[in-house]
Amino acid sequence: LQQKISGTFRVIRGAGAFCRIRAYISTIRKNSLPVFEGILAALKGAPLTIP
Repeated sequence: LQQKISGTFRVIRGAGAFCRIRAYISTIRKNSLPVFEGILAALKGAPLTIP
């Protein structure tokens, strides 16, 4: 979890996960794809592909 007050993460693993998720969402937005659907697809094991 990211701590709102200090702006840091409790563990390195959490920081890595945050960066991967943020990069995935950023890529979805840059390609004008629906973010919510992209997240759902990734959770189902079938992430959206960029055309």
